[in-house]
Amino acid sequence: MNAKSKSNKSVVVVIASIAATGGLLFGFDTGVISGAIPFLQDYFVLTDSQVENVTALGLIGAVVGALFTGAITDYLGRKKVILASAFIFATGAVWTGLAPTVTQLMISRFYLGLAIGVSSFAVPLYISEIAPTKIRGRLVSMFQLLITVGILAAYLSDKGFADNNNLECWRPMLYVGVIPALILFIGMFFLPETPRWLMSKGREDEARTVLGKIENPDFIDSSIAGMKSDIAIDASQASWKEIFKPWLRNALIIAMGIMFFQQFVGINTVIYYSPKIFLAAGFEGAEAAIAASVIVGVVNVLFTIISLFIIDKLGRRKLYFLGVTGIFFALISMGLGFMLPGAGKWFLVISMLVYIAFFAISLGPLGWLIITEVFPTRVRGLGASIGSLSNWGFNTLVVWTFFKMASAIGNAKEVVVPEGQDLSEVCPTCIGSVFWVFAAVALIGLVWGYYFIPETKGVSLEKIEEHWKNGGKPRELGK
Repeated sequence: MNAKSKSNKSVVVVIASIAATGGLLFGFDTGVISGAIPFLQDYFVLTDSQVENVTALGLIGAVVGALFTGAITDYLGRKKVILASAFIFATGAVWTGLAPTVTQLMISRFYLGLAIGVSSFAVPLYISEIAPTKIRGRLVSMFQLLITVGILAAYLSDKGFADNNNLECWRPMLYVGVIPALILFIGMFFLPETPRWLMSKGREDEARTVLGKIENPDFIDSSIAGMKSDIAIDASQASWKEIFKPWLRNALIIAMGIMFFQQFVGINTVIYYSPKIFLAAGFEGAEAAIAASVIVGVVNVLFTIISLFIIDKLGRRKLYFLGVTGIFFALISMGLGFMLPGAGKWFLVISMLVYIAFFAISLGPLGWLIITEVFPTRVRGLGASIGSLSNWGFNTLVVWTFFKMASAIGNAKEVVVPEGQDLSEVCPTCIGSVFWVFAAVALIGLVWGYYFIPETKGVSLEKIEEHWKNGGKPRELGK
């Protein structure tokens, strides 16, 4: 590698690192609300159902943001849209922290959700288009890794500000989100637009200038030719009708199904509600519960890093069954943690760490990877969009119904609730039972996976397309 190539590689790593801060913001906003919930719930005197509404509105905003980002990024460019998401993150962090009423808090959470939806689409797209081919996969994976880093950073920030004697300590927790938002906003001003977007607008000279800074000089002409070919394919993209044709039915079932099981094993109830879960299990005070959540964040980051090294070695099916089996047994153990006296809370913590570890190496990365592999090039964008929207939709539904399920189980048990208290606060076993519901979903996921999880490792997109057209079964792909 000559000096110019090394220099260009260093430049693109810096560019991708700054852009990937959008992933950190995504993760931070996802995690920060969990530590704030115990305090803002007492401050505003909210029921668990109202807490679900506050949390879910952020996810609904993400769905809305994701719906419109594709068209907007094609029109305005990747850079401008990421700048807009950073602005929304910064102003949204201030708005949520200042919120004087529950209504204002809900509206501001929806507003922040828009930025989550926008960044979840625009940032990986920007990185994939700015990165040289040889290191593209590694750089795009930084986004997923920084989401977990952002969640951990949020947990640590929450721990730093948590104060059982000050119910308003949730406000500075939310203000901290301004810092990474400003880093992204300022950093993006100095970054270029992607060569591919410039080429799509007929600005080839500008695209060549950008490529001169980030690509090996020997590959610039071939990169330009490749972009022209890709843009021509995109110009003839299939309509929504084609993706619903019978020969693509299995691909759609896989994309929506894996996102269903990714969310309905309850991962985001743990991410959003872990302090409340730990409180229900017997931890004394929100500070102790948030401290336990930090450990969850650390394990999430570590095993996400491990997943980057094993996902292409073990293959998709093996990793899916390994992960979902581990998730099933961990969820059973988490439910038991609410039933055991005394040391039950520590049994819950250990079980939850095992659960997070198995999720981080399997369903976490596999969901996003498989939806980009099972669709032919012509409809891959539409298929991935359906998978992504399914993820946000299922995510919202699970987070919005977690305490409602506990309440329904409690009502079935005829649990008596003292006046002025929520059922989930007096019936920890009801929450434990919800984790057994998630375990049942994981068990169904193992059966579903046998029939529908394909082995796409080392299989070209052309062979995958041919397999579907020939009426091949998902489990026979890659054999």
